[in-house]
Amino acid sequence: MKGAYTTETLFDGDHLRARLTRPPGDSTVLYVTFRQRIDEPGQFTDDPPVRQAIKRGMAHLHLQSRWNDWYLNPETEALVAALRALRPGFTEVRAIGYSMGGYAALRYAAALDLTQALVISPQFTLDRALIPEERRYREAGQYDASLGDLSRYGKPDLQGAVVFDPSHPLDRIHARLVTRTMPCMVPAACMFGGHPATQAIRAGGGFPALQSLSLDGGISAPAITRLHRALRASSSRYWHFRAKACLARGRTEAAERALACAERLAEE
Repeated sequence: MKGAYTTETLFDGDHLRARLTRPPGDSTVLYVTFRQRIDEPGQFTDDPPVRQAIKRGMAHLHLQSRWNDWYLNPETEALVAALRALRPGFTEVRAIGYSMGGYAALRYAAALDLTQALVISPQFTLDRALIPEERRYREAGQYDASLGDLSRYGKPDLQGAVVFDPSHPLDRIHARLVTRTMPCMVPAACMFGGHPATQAIRAGGGFPALQSLSLDGGISAPAITRLHRALRASSSRYWHFRAKACLARGRTEAAERALACAERLAEE
């Protein structure tokens, strides 16, 4: 792939960066990815483009937030303007995002006029006035609820799927709010999938199949759930989350069996 594409910086700020990679020849479809929350923020990274997108003749746009601020900062509106200016060059724009990256896909869906999106365990908001239980992220105290309001800045007719873990209470709350605000986003339940909810799919080698759904314009919530069910039994993470849920419900024997499966698969 080296030398087979060109990469340019579409937006380069102190808080946000967007890099666009174009394959050889004309490209009419844009594939957008978003960096999710990382443990040690503060730097942009030079990530390579999504190889499968380039192979399909699609352009690839990768967005990053330097400080885990959910892409909400003094540069947000400037990035929106850059994305709106880019959009007329493509007939379709598809996106995928995980957790904070999934939120960003929803927040910038209108600016990109997304054709479809696949978002995995996205947050709907970090506003504790709306979701008092959301206390996972230390950045929540600086969250700009007005600038981040998906009811105002989202895309009401956005098509796609919201992947979530029904056993994860906050995953369930956020998914419900997303689908209520954007009713064409269909929920895809991956029980005991963790956060993000596709951990069993990844552990079972199903990431290429999941990625293809978002690349090919054929996002299907039932297909995602079927993929999870086909691969979950071979994932130690799945059994770990299952054991945790069983313990929380006082099902000690079931938790012990699930934990034994998790340990066996981890050793293998």
